[in-house]
Amino acid sequence: KTLHPRIHMALLSRNENSGDTALLKQEELEPFDLLIVNLYPFENALRQQSSQEELIENIDIGGPSLLRGAAKNFERLTVLVDPADYARIAAAQFTTTLQERQRLAAKAFAHVSSYDAMISHSLGGGELFTEFALGGSLVTELRYGENPHQTARWYRRRGAMSGWQDAKVLQGKELSYNNLLDLESAVGLLREHSRACAVVVKHGNPCGAATADNIEEALKKCLSADPVSVFGGIVALSQEVSPVMADELNKLFLECVVAPRFSSQALTVFANKKNLRLLAWPELHTRDAFSKIQTLHGGFLLQQMDEVHEWNPKWTIQGQQPDASVRADLSFAWTVAAHLKSNAIAITAGQQTLGLGMGQVNRIDAVELAVSRMLKFHAKTSAAGVPVLASDAFFPFPDSIELIHKAGILWVIQPGGAMRDEEVFARAKELGVNLVLTGQRHFRH
Repeated sequence: KTLHPRIHMALLSRNENSGDTALLKQEELEPFDLLIVNLYPFENALRQQSSQEELIENIDIGGPSLLRGAAKNFERLTVLVDPADYARIAAAQFTTTLQERQRLAAKAFAHVSSYDAMISHSLGGGELFTEFALGGSLVTELRYGENPHQTARWYRRRGAMSGWQDAKVLQGKELSYNNLLDLESAVGLLREHSRACAVVVKHGNPCGAATADNIEEALKKCLSADPVSVFGGIVALSQEVSPVMADELNKLFLECVVAPRFSSQALTVFANKKNLRLLAWPELHTRDAFSKIQTLHGGFLLQQMDEVHEWNPKWTIQGQQPDASVRADLSFAWTVAAHLKSNAIAITAGQQTLGLGMGQVNRIDAVELAVSRMLKFHAKTSAAGVPVLASDAFFPFPDSIELIHKAGILWVIQPGGAMRDEEVFARAKELGVNLVLTGQRHFRH
């Protein structure tokens, strides 16, 4: 019935001097002045994992048509899609200016576009077409962006099954733009591991990570990985936070702690740190397969999310066969390197990061940075395991292998694929450095 021509005639009729008034009078119709539409709740049906038939029933046809017609005719007509606007327009006795009607029309087109984008992604099953649309709904205005002079907003993607907006902030200041980026980085690495895992992130990069048989041990190892860089960091934990863990975390200045749950005793311990943001997110381990988007001047790039695989028997080994312990550490180092900004090097032992080098403009600088951090924090300690090193991409020259050998590291995992691979391999063999070649790089820009 909302597609009836008698409705759309009254909706699309222009001002009196257009000639439409006579036609309306002939049809015994009055022009509409105001249109309010709430679209069918497709997103609710999607989140409830409704059947295909139920989803299709929740695709609104008449509603978007009404909104488009009214929004097109904003010179005469007011259109509302947001309940937050109702009271203000009603208080003004539905009297609006042309400028306000144009703004509300633009808001209506954005609403319809977001709704349609959500339906497209749902029905398309992740397929990317020649045209791409993205729909979002405002979560909150952020205090500022990366820097205080930049404005910022946080949107949730329409149709997403879960997201950071579902995390419950238990205490602390409101989340900032940088907090959210660091939280995303921390949880991204956390999800790579089935064992108890702890990750600390600063400026988008992990600065400490560890896994263990229990979460308290994982946290202890994580915090000792780089005790300097942990200051002001974001901590992500894969399991419930206990009071013992809260005591350890309370000794540090931190921005945020996120975990699936916090025990009541842990919350009591944290209570004296009023500004520390605590986030409880039971769905923390849920992966989002949606494409990764990066804006460009005048456009954007879109790619599928990177996937990091643990030990693969198809990987090529040059040198000795690693035992189970070394193999586990190589896999762990490989996942950490994939979550560091390129060029990236991760040195680990006993499922703990010892030295990380990231964001360097050449690979040997990344190796030097990782080795220097290992020597600074772990030279006098005996890590529970043999140190291994992971590189997110190939080594272009043998110089990195020589530096790695000098640091006492005899196990390296890397993709291979350099023009001088044979030269690098020969030098590694000569020095007794064992190589695991994955054939897959993990750049992160």
